[in-house]
Formats: sequence, C-alpha cells, structure tokens
Amino acid sequence: MMGHDISGLVIHVFSTFGNMIWQIFWPLAFGLILSSWIRNLIPVSSVVKHLGKTTPVSLGFTTFLGMVSSSCSYAAASLSHTLLVKKSTVANAMAFLVSSTNLIVEMFIVLVALMGWTFLWGEVIGGLILIATVGFLFSRFFPQDVEQELRQHLEDAQPQKASCGMDMSEMSGDHSDCGMDMSKMKSDDSDCGMDMSKMKSDDSDCGMDMSKMKSDDSDCGMDMSKMKSNDSDCGMDMSKMKSDDSDCGMDMAAKPQSATMEKITKSAGFFQMDIAMIGKEILIGVVVSSILIALMPQDGWRALFISNDAGLPVWLHSFLDVIIGIFVAMIAYVCSVGNLILAAALWHGGISFGGVIGFILSDVLTIPMIRVYQKYYGKRPAKWMVGLLFVAILFTGLCVDAIFNGFGWVTSDQTVRALNQSGFGFNMTTVMNLIFIPVSIWYYRLGKKANAGMGMSM
Repeated sequence: MMGHDISGLVIHVFSTFGNMIWQIFWPLAFGLILSSWIRNLIPVSSVVKHLGKTTPVSLGFTTFLGMVSSSCSYAAASLSHTLLVKKSTVANAMAFLVSSTNLIVEMFIVLVALMGWTFLWGEVIGGLILIATVGFLFSRFFPQDVEQELRQHLEDAQPQKASCGMDMSEMSGDHSDCGMDMSKMKSDDSDCGMDMSKMKSDDSDCGMDMSKMKSDDSDCGMDMSKMKSNDSDCGMDMSKMKSDDSDCGMDMAAKPQSATMEKITKSAGFFQMDIAMIGKEILIGVVVSSILIALMPQDGWRALFISNDAGLPVWLHSFLDVIIGIFVAMIAYVCSVGNLILAAALWHGGISFGGVIGFILSDVLTIPMIRVYQKYYGKRPAKWMVGLLFVAILFTGLCVDAIFNGFGWVTSDQTVRALNQSGFGFNMTTVMNLIFIPVSIWYYRLGKKANAGMGMSM
C-alpha cells in the first residue's frame, strides 16, 4: 500500500512537470527569439553614453534597454556591471537591473499564459513603480563614500588591455621589431638588440649565419620566405586573414552570408547564449514548482501566509504578505521566468496580490545574486544595494496591492488558470509547440555554431 502511494505520488509529480513544460515551452521560446532579435538591433553600447546622469530621460533609456535585454537575472547583473564600468550612475545601472528582469517580452508572455492578464498589468505597473523608486532611492540615499569604494573596486578589477591577445603596449612605430624589446637597440636596427661590441667588421650579420638571409637585414634571422610585404605580420601565417586586422586569427575563409542571414545568425547567437545562461535555472524553477504544486496541499500554503481571518488591518496584512513573498524569493534560487511558475503556486496557496508581485520582483535579491553583487562591487556596496532594493520592492508591492485591491481589479477566481490543466491534445498549445519546438532547435544550433566560430562557445 505504501509503495503504491509513493509510485502514485511520483507519477503525479512527473505529470505536473510534463504539463508545465508543455504549457510554457512555446511562449518562452517565442519570447526569447523575439528578445534576441531586439538585442541584435539595439546594442548596449549605443545608449551607454546617455546614462552618465540620473534623470527621467536616462531612466527611460535604461528601462527600454533592460526591456530588450535578457530575462536572466545573472545576465542582467553582468550587463548592469558593464554599465557601471562604463561610468553609468549607480541609479541607472540598478534601474536597468530591475527592468531587465521584470519588464521583458518573454516574461510577459509566460505570465499571461500561466496567470492571466491581471497579473501582467500588475507586473507592468509594479515594474514601472519599482524603477522610479530605485532611481529615487539610489540617487538620494546611496552614500558617496560607498560609491567611491564601488568605483575603486571596479577599477582594481579591470584587466590589462590587449590587442589580439598580445601585449602591444611597448611596440614601437617600426613594425619590423616583431614584438621584441627594442629599448636597447642602437641606431643601426640590424643589430637586433644584441651586444655588438665584440662583433667584427661585418656587423650586419649579427654573428648569425646570413647565407639564407634576404637583403632586408631587419628580418633578424627569421625565415621570411612566407612573409608578405607588410612586415608587421611578424612571421605569422596571414594567408587567411582579411584586411580587417581585428579578426585576431579567426578563420575568415567562410562563405559570406546574405545580409538577412547574417542578421538571423547574429540574433541566434544571442538566443543560444540566453539559453546557456538561463536554461538550467528555468529547469530548476519548473522542477521545484512541480514538486511544490504536486506535494504541498492548499492548507500548507495557507499556514505559511497570514490568513484573512486574522483580524489584522489591511495595510499590515499586505505588508506581512509582501515581506513573506520577498523572503521566499530570496531562497527560491531561480531566475525571473522560473519564478513565475512558483509565483502561480504561491497565489494558489493564498498569498495576496501584492505579495505575488513582490515575490516576482525579488528575483534580483536571491542568495546567489547577492554573492554576485559582492564579487562585482565589494561587500559594503553590495550591502547598500541589497538594502535599497529590498526597500524599493517592499514599497512597490504595497503600492500595487493598494492600487489593484482599491479599484477591485483582483478576483481570485478569474485571474489565475489551473496549473495542472492538460495541455495535450489538438489545441492552440499543441499547434504552437509543433511550430516552435523545431524552430527553436534549429535557431539554437545556428546560434551555437555562430558563437563557436567566434570563440564564444558556451
């Protein structure tokens, strides 16, 4: 009997897992493909120069930039770090961080598919409130001395610049030096940097067998038979290199693509990198959520949250639910898209509307993300970042709860869909999956091949 119960439970978990994967696959694939196209058309570098001051215009730029970027919280942290390295203000970088994880296309699509339109508008309004709050808090309350410490940490962490992997900082204008230290060379460059004081009258031979040397003595005893007219090649095989020296030794012999196919390939590269970064996190989110949905009874969730019958003031009940939502998110260990699945489970368990929104917005406060902040910026700046983000998310959750409950926009029976509904059968979900499963596999393989050719294989 016990074994039968366990096997039935395992089957139930796997059934829930399969149904959830089937329901979210096409909207997630479609959103990521669309996001990759937008990222290709609008690179980060084109707007970084506008983020040196915190203004409503700069917050608008950084919000838009975040919306067209990856949904992965770790990728967003990396990009916000890049903005700070390029002298963006802390407020703009943090606004980018929250917009990149909460106002992106694929998240909206999955949110509607799982929880309905009311939660989409709650997320949009909450995201905008959060961005404005983050801009205000970080521009007014992030201490100057902490920012200086952050900037110093960024400066100390910057690597030495290199050209094609070689240190060119000491190269002279005469490219025939071939990358050797020429600081001790005499006026006669044919000495090749060696002590010539004991050399005989034929100084140009440098004491080496010159029988095979060509007329150009600056070759310094190297086999120059394959060298081209441009001596800066330094003995490297340049036969496959094009005129653009920035190719840095990559194989450029591939057949040129059409302009359209080149854009598709480059966009596919962004798609593959996004999948490589967030695929595992989404899978973890689905697994955790499937187990919680399958195993956690409704009464278990109600025990976690504050009951409506507790007799607490409305504002206090909302405050405690948002706090609980934030702390659950901190230990959930999944990215923004994966959080949506768990958010649906929390909503089924009885958390308030503001608590759900607070939970979704808190994907930037997970324990792994806090460790990333410490690595990027140092412990003290990371503490201030986490503290101000916590306050901003708490304030946003309370505002959203007050707005939607105040206007009567929240109806628990109509604003969330059954999580374990069967998506199998001839329906819209099946048709879209039959389209997007092969398309996403082809697109992923195209992006992986493109990134491997660029030495960026993940």
